[in-house]
Amino acid sequence: MNSFSFLFLAFLTIGLVVQYLLIYRHIHYVAKHKETVPEQFTDKISLEAHQKAADYTQAKSRTASIELIISTVILLAWTLGGGLNIFDNIWRKLSLSPLWTGVGLMLTVMLLSSLLDLPMSVYRTFVQEENFGFNKTTPKTFITDLFKSLTLSLVIGVPMLALVLWLMMNAGDLWWLYVWMTWLGFSLFMMWFYPAFIAPIFNKFRPLENQDLKTRIESLLDRNGFTSQGVFVMDGSTRSTHGNAYFTGMGGNKRIVFFDTLMDDLSHEEIEAVLAHELGHFKCNHIKKRIALMATTFLIGLWILGWLIDKPWFYNGLGVEMPSTYMALILFMFAIPVFTFFMQPMFAYYSRLHEFEADDFAANQAQSENLIQALVKLYKENANTLTPDPLYSAFHDSHPPAPIRIAHLSEKQV
Repeated sequence: MNSFSFLFLAFLTIGLVVQYLLIYRHIHYVAKHKETVPEQFTDKISLEAHQKAADYTQAKSRTASIELIISTVILLAWTLGGGLNIFDNIWRKLSLSPLWTGVGLMLTVMLLSSLLDLPMSVYRTFVQEENFGFNKTTPKTFITDLFKSLTLSLVIGVPMLALVLWLMMNAGDLWWLYVWMTWLGFSLFMMWFYPAFIAPIFNKFRPLENQDLKTRIESLLDRNGFTSQGVFVMDGSTRSTHGNAYFTGMGGNKRIVFFDTLMDDLSHEEIEAVLAHELGHFKCNHIKKRIALMATTFLIGLWILGWLIDKPWFYNGLGVEMPSTYMALILFMFAIPVFTFFMQPMFAYYSRLHEFEADDFAANQAQSENLIQALVKLYKENANTLTPDPLYSAFHDSHPPAPIRIAHLSEKQV
């Protein structure tokens, strides 16, 4: 161990303590407000539904606390515990080229990490979600999804990973810039490719059939100059009773997707309001802004990795004996979340600003009362708590807390 080891442990410990305190606050804050529905929701959500949301939130938070401990132990096992070093030595004994040694090691890490996460994934799906009546996933579907995800990771991920490592090894001192350009191009391509070619592997998408609703939606899109490949209904009910709606894709592959569960719960006016909110993200250039932020963050990260890659203390400090290009990438992926945890509230705040802007847009396109009613139904059906701990929410929530969001929309009615 060296000075960097102790710095890593210090940030890891502080982050762990802070996250645990946030979870503890959240659980107790929700429990404290469990017996009373917030005033602005008393005529919309029953005490029984409010208490179910509180119980569900506390259950998810307790699960998160367990996962936090498990993930921390696994991280330490991979790094200071010598796990990466052991598997690196195993792959080196095969006498492959550095490129394919790196690909093999990274695949080993990803596969083992997925395997270690499997028990908690099973618990979340078949115990936690089942207990609250949300789960519709069968064991067969669960296993099939795992197989599909693994296959796609190998088919798409291996060539991309090999290309990144090749650039790191052969593109000179500015490799980090070429990797960034490659990653950005790949990300943009996947945003175009995913909705039409990958998403249908997991779910069935059918064109919206209700003509009245389709006419209403097309009118909204035409007013705002939005063209897409179509409006689709996804069979979300095959896996969960949770409802949602979203825009996906880019260029000629833009799609509007509604979960079938949402279609069953909302009126046409409310669906239009939800779509107007999603359309607001497009009209306010939130997608472009988020891509720009993500690209900038990734560029800075790669530049830092470019500086670290030839520093022996970086490898030794994280339990690795023999420096290598591929090991630098693996260690960086493990270490960077530890050192950037406290930036999380900044990104969450930025996301919440976008949600307010999208709500404002929706209020101008459809009656704000329709969006309020839709959101309340979604809060109820998804068992989202109406009373999150403010500090916890500031760290973790990409959307404004329900009372604040509804109050903001209510002002638009005046």
